[in-house]
Amino acid sequence: MQRPNYDTARAEAGFRWHVAHSQGALREVTGIPIRDFNLQPEACIEAYRRGRPILDEMFGPDVAPVGLATPAVSYGHVNGLGSELIFPEGGEVAHTHIYSSLEEGIEALQRPVDFATAGMAPFFLDFRRQMEAAFPGQKIGLSYGMEGPITTAWELRGSGFFTDIFDQPDAVREFLRLVVESLLQFHRFRCSVDGADVINPDGAGMVDDIASNIPPHLFADLVVPYWDAWYRGRTTGRRSAHVEDLRPAQLPFLEEIGLSFYDPSISHRLNPKIIRDSCRVPFGWRLGSFHYLNLTADDVRDFVFQAVADGACSVFTYTETLLVHEPQRTKVFAFIEAAKQVEKAFQEGAGREDIARLVSDRGRAKFWDHWLE
Repeated sequence: MQRPNYDTARAEAGFRWHVAHSQGALREVTGIPIRDFNLQPEACIEAYRRGRPILDEMFGPDVAPVGLATPAVSYGHVNGLGSELIFPEGGEVAHTHIYSSLEEGIEALQRPVDFATAGMAPFFLDFRRQMEAAFPGQKIGLSYGMEGPITTAWELRGSGFFTDIFDQPDAVREFLRLVVESLLQFHRFRCSVDGADVINPDGAGMVDDIASNIPPHLFADLVVPYWDAWYRGRTTGRRSAHVEDLRPAQLPFLEEIGLSFYDPSISHRLNPKIIRDSCRVPFGWRLGSFHYLNLTADDVRDFVFQAVADGACSVFTYTETLLVHEPQRTKVFAFIEAAKQVEKAFQEGAGREDIARLVSDRGRAKFWDHWLE
């Protein structure tokens, strides 16, 4: 593991910004229903063919295009274990919880699984083949994925997992050990499909939002060892993580696990100041699409300036469904404008205290105690 020097990590991380389109934006500008997009290759292909040029014309080159990929399904791993994928009309894919007890889960997870033939893997592998035929010579991602250990434990066990951690801690440890083994087996399947190395020497990222539900006093016992095992099975390099809604008391564990970058994404219990003061891991700060509704264009600029002034090493946003329409679309340009201003200021030798001076008086009053009001 390439453990950062946390005394210098944030300074070395510098500053970057990112704005990108999403599959949701593709569907919105083409009018293709999400269920059709997820289950009909021809609908997904049409969304990419028609939608990417529309988005490029609407937003220009500063917004990254949607990467060609099968529909985003985060529950491929648990689907291979027997969880049913549910594709509702007008909504995101969901899944079923399949283990009624830890004992059932522990027994089931010890059985071998051929992830290439289990669940909907054959469907999405064929889906990708059809996309490859439609876009010859272009790389098509397989977005039939998995999540981190704690989220996966919840996906399999349901809400009972949150009482199991108090009622059956020894069984929970065994369950989590087997969950990680299964995740790494699924990872090996994905690598075989993608032609990738099982151990990436550069780094690996993890998404484990449900970890924030583990009480801080249990984090060292029930989260850190399983995160570590997950990373060890995937990389000898840098570790990054997306974990939403951590509590301040959980943030020091991000250093313990050796993260090089932390993405808190949508985290109402946190703000950049809290993260800056609670751990030394470089982090980004996201402006969610729904946040734009209650912000003016000037507020969006202040969001960028204040986030960077308070320690964020990156700021980012995605053009989901809401942002392809006015007046929200114009606010995306305000985000880009502010991010470029910060980038130029740093290139000219500015420090974070200089960026703080860019925040308006209204912004200083609004961020962070009142920005969600």
